[in-house]
Amino acid sequence: MSSAPRNPPFRAEHLGSLLRPSKLLNKRHAIQQKKEGEDGLRPLEDECINETVKMQADCGFKAISDGEYRRHMFWGTFFPTLNGMKEIFGPEASIFREYVPDIAAFLEEEKVPGESVICDGKISHTGKSSYIGQYEYLKSITPKEQHGQIKMTLAAPNWYHLRYKDGKAYPKDVYSNDDEYFADIAKAYRTELQILYDAGLRNAQVDDPNLAYFCSEKMIEGWKKDPANTRTIDELFDAYIDFYNDCFKAPKDMHIGIHLCRGNFVNSRHFSEGGYDRIATKLFNKLNVSTYYLEYDTSRAGGFEPLKELPKNKNVILGVITSKFPEMEDKEEMKKRIWQAAGIVAEGTGESKEEAVKRLGVSPQCGFASHEDGNLLGWDDMVNKLKLVRSIADDIWPGEP
Repeated sequence: MSSAPRNPPFRAEHLGSLLRPSKLLNKRHAIQQKKEGEDGLRPLEDECINETVKMQADCGFKAISDGEYRRHMFWGTFFPTLNGMKEIFGPEASIFREYVPDIAAFLEEEKVPGESVICDGKISHTGKSSYIGQYEYLKSITPKEQHGQIKMTLAAPNWYHLRYKDGKAYPKDVYSNDDEYFADIAKAYRTELQILYDAGLRNAQVDDPNLAYFCSEKMIEGWKKDPANTRTIDELFDAYIDFYNDCFKAPKDMHIGIHLCRGNFVNSRHFSEGGYDRIATKLFNKLNVSTYYLEYDTSRAGGFEPLKELPKNKNVILGVITSKFPEMEDKEEMKKRIWQAAGIVAEGTGESKEEAVKRLGVSPQCGFASHEDGNLLGWDDMVNKLKLVRSIADDIWPGEP
């Protein structure tokens, strides 16, 4: 029998971020353009969150999110609210690893990332969570028995490390090496998880394009050519696994999953390509999470073969439905793909396909609005995609949430 946790994850999942209604986007744009103040923003956010929670419930989803409607970008405000981290504007391009896929995309357009956070002192948690208000509001509009199903999406621990050149992520007089820097972020991350757990959160999803970047041949080549690097790219991946495991030390009844994709930016842009093959063994066997939410909507993520490495105590949610474009997938074709994936998982563990499929679920490959402006599809397109996910799940796992 599989010992993988369930409920969460659910058979039908989405990745947290949802298209913002135009009334919310218009208000935010007006604030950004200094045409309006923030008066009225909070009640408008509340109104839009109420509407999207109802939409999710109507579509049959159990892992309810607030659509990330209080955020500008998917990672939220965890890092800038830590002691020892500060947001910087107009940074020098020379501090960035120009071959990291999202940085490369910005530099191609002769820009640097619009939002950057960097260490300027000893890192610690303030004791006040930057996510807690989002969770508490969802609790206030959902029945108590559903509070443990609410999904909170969290920033990847290495978000402000990989992008900076070796030694540029922190001052040398504060941290003498990565391990010291990682240790303080991990302590802050554990504090954040504990605050959320104490409030009732039992379903956390870490959003992490960075680990998928280790599948990119372009990044690997760029890494090898960079004389500043003091370790190989595989050594850094190993260090990140250890770092994450230090971060994710949470109570046993808190479900932690990790979402890997290759970028999801304005106008449905992705940043990298490459299958999971070169990271699968370590990703699935050494990273201490229960569930992997994996991008699988196009060939840029490779085939299902790496799923042979999935152990019996872990789940994979297959992101076979694209959130980037409105065209609808063929339901029967998607069901065939899920059974194909189940067959490959079964090969790796010696189970039957019917046993292996019990550790799978289905979702879009990424959020619909990792950046608040969202992807190239409309609200009705998104709802239709979510209904398709639910319908596929109902056919493969009838009667299961």
